Amino acid sequence: MGARKRWPHAAAAGTETAMEILLIIRFCCNCTYALLYKPIDRVTRSTLVLHDLLKHTPVDHPDYPLLQDALRISQNFLSSINEDIDPRRTAVTTPKGETRQLVKDGFLVEVSEGSRKLRHVFLFTDVLLCAKLKKTSAGKHQQYDCKWYIPLADLVFPSPEESEASPHVHPFPDHELEDMKMKISALKSEIQKEKANKGQSRAIERLKKKMFENEFLLLLNSPSIPFRIHNRNGKSYLFLLSSDYERSEWREAIQKLQKKDLQAFVLSSVELQVLTGSCFKLRTVHNIPVTSNKDDDESPGLYGFLHVIVHSAKGFKQSANLYCTLEVDSFGYFVSKAKTRVFRDTTEPKWDEEFEIELEGSQSLRILCYEKCYDKTKVNKDNNEIVDKIMGKGQIQLDPQTVETKNWHTDVIEMNGIKVEFSMKFTSRDMSLKRTPSKKQTGVFGVKISVVTKRERSKVPYIVRQCVEEVEKRGIEEVGIYRISGVATDIQALKAVFDANNKDILLMLSDMDINAIAGTLKLYFRELPEPLLTDRLYPAFMEGIALSDPAAKENCMMHLLRSLPDPNLITFLFLLEHLKRVAEKEPVNKMSLHNLATVFGPTLLRPSEVESKAHLTSAADIWSHDVMAQVQVLLYYLQHPPISFAELKRNTLYFSTDV
Repeated sequence: MGARKRWPHAAAAGTETAMEILLIIRFCCNCTYALLYKPIDRVTRSTLVLHDLLKHTPVDHPDYPLLQDALRISQNFLSSINEDIDPRRTAVTTPKGETRQLVKDGFLVEVSEGSRKLRHVFLFTDVLLCAKLKKTSAGKHQQYDCKWYIPLADLVFPSPEESEASPHVHPFPDHELEDMKMKISALKSEIQKEKANKGQSRAIERLKKKMFENEFLLLLNSPSIPFRIHNRNGKSYLFLLSSDYERSEWREAIQKLQKKDLQAFVLSSVELQVLTGSCFKLRTVHNIPVTSNKDDDESPGLYGFLHVIVHSAKGFKQSANLYCTLEVDSFGYFVSKAKTRVFRDTTEPKWDEEFEIELEGSQSLRILCYEKCYDKTKVNKDNNEIVDKIMGKGQIQLDPQTVETKNWHTDVIEMNGIKVEFSMKFTSRDMSLKRTPSKKQTGVFGVKISVVTKRERSKVPYIVRQCVEEVEKRGIEEVGIYRISGVATDIQALKAVFDANNKDILLMLSDMDINAIAGTLKLYFRELPEPLLTDRLYPAFMEGIALSDPAAKENCMMHLLRSLPDPNLITFLFLLEHLKRVAEKEPVNKMSLHNLATVFGPTLLRPSEVESKAHLTSAADIWSHDVMAQVQVLLYYLQHPPISFAELKRNTLYFSTDV
C-alpha cells in the first residue's frame, strides 16, 4: 500500500491497477475480431488513463515499466484500426486476401426517407461504402459514420424501365434556388466590402459562415439527375447528381471493377469499423465543393461569355448518330449550356458549330459525346426522356491566362479513345454586353427600337414577332429553350437575313434549328443601342426592386413601366406574355419563369457604361451587384398578373414623375 502513497492520483492507480490494465490490454489485443467490438472503446479509454498515470508516476516506481509496456501494446493495437492508418499498409483485406484499395470518392446527394442528405461515398476495389462525416468537438480528428455498404458482387444498376417502381424525383423549386444564389452573391459582396474597409475578422468569419450555409443548401438541393443502385439481396438507393457526366463516371468506375472475379461477403462490425476508420486518411476529396471552402487567393472563376466551336470528332469504331453537349460549372454544380446537331450515320462527325456560353464564376468546361437513340421504348421513367448513350466525356480547366485572349485557342480533348477538336475564346461580361449603335441606315440589329417600329409601321419589331411565333409553333416544348445556345453561324445567318429584309425570311425560319431562332431573338435585344428598359430608368429599377413594402414596390414598378417609351413598353409586354406561355410548358421544356428571367434579365436591363465604371471594380462584382437584381426585376413582371398597355396608360398613380 505504501506504493500508492507515492502517487498523486493514489485513488486511481496502484500496482494492482497497472496489472489489471495490462491484463485487459493483453486480453483485448489477443481476442478474435468477433469479440473486439466492445473492448475497442475500453482500450481507448484505458489508453488515456495510462497516459495520465505515466505522467504522474516516478520513473523509479516499480510499476513504471509495466505501465510503459501496457501503453505500448495499447497504442500499437489502436494504430492498426484508427483513422491514422497508413494507406500504403492498410490492415484491411478483401475476402480473397487481396489488399483493399480506394478507387474513387466524392460528395453525393442521397435521397433517404424522402429528404436529401449529403454523403461522402467511397468506392473500394470490392465494396461501395456510403458514409456521413461525424460532428466532433474542436481539436478532435474527424471521423466517418457508415450509413450502408454494398459489396460490388451484389451491386446492380436498375434499367430505366425498372426505375418505374421507384419514387419519383421532384426537382427543387427554381425560385428557391435563385434566392439562394442571390443570398450567396450578396454575402460575397459584403465580404469583399469588409475586406476592402479592413473590417474585423470576426465579422468576416460570420459572413463566411452564412455564405457556407447558403452554398451548402444550394449544393444539396440543386442536383436533379437520378443515379440508382440496387443491392441484389435487398434495398435500393438513390443519389441525385447535377450532371450526366458524374453519373457516367461512377457507373463506369463500378462496372470496371465488376469485371474482376469478385465475391460476395458480409463485413463484421469490427471490419466495418476498420474500413470506415480508414476513410478519413484515404479520401481524395477533402472539402464539400463550395466556394467558401476555397482560399482567398484562388481564382474566383470567369464571368462573361465563352465562345466555343465544336469542330469534329474521330475514333469511333462504328457508324452512329452522334452529337455533343457542353457544360460549365456554376455555384458548385454543372449546368448543360449547348448541344450540337446530330450528325447521322458516321464515324467522323464534322459539326463546326459555334456556341456562346454564359459563365458565372466558371472554372471548367465539359464536353460529352452521345450516340442518339431513336428507340421510343428506351424511356427513362424518372424524366420521361429517351436515354442516349454516352460515347465519351472530357473536362478542361478554364485557365484565365489561356482563355482571356482575343484570338481563338484550338485544342483536342481525348475521351475513351475518342478525340474531339474544339476552339474557344472568352469575352468578359462588360465587353460582351457593350452596346454600340449601328451606323447603318437600314437593318434592325443595333438600331433603336423606335426607329425600327416607325420604319415598319408596327408596334412590335417584325423580328421579335416572327421569332416568337416560330418558337411558339415548334419550340415551346423544346428542353432548355432560350437556355441552350443555338449555333452561332446559324444565328449570324438569320441576323443577316433580317437586316437585309430578305423575302426568304419565313422559309429560312421554318427550316432553321429552333435554338438558333431563340438565340437570334436574344441577340437582337442584346445588340440594341440601349437596353429595352433603357439606361435612364436603370437606377430606378434597381431601387424599386429593393423596396420591401409590397404596395410601394407595386406603385414604383408600374410607374417605371409607364415611363418607358411606347415602342419599348409594347415590345416588353409582348415578350412578357410570350415568356409566360413558354413557362406554362415547364414540365416538358424545363424552363420556369425563374430560368427565363435568368436568361433575359441581364439582356433587357443593364447599367450604362458610365454607371458600370463608377460602381463596379471587377467582373465578379458585376455579377454579384447587378445581375441578380436584373433577374429579379424581370421575374417580378413575369410573376405579375397580366399587364395591359391601355390600362397602364389609363391609370394615374400619385407617385413622383421625377425618375
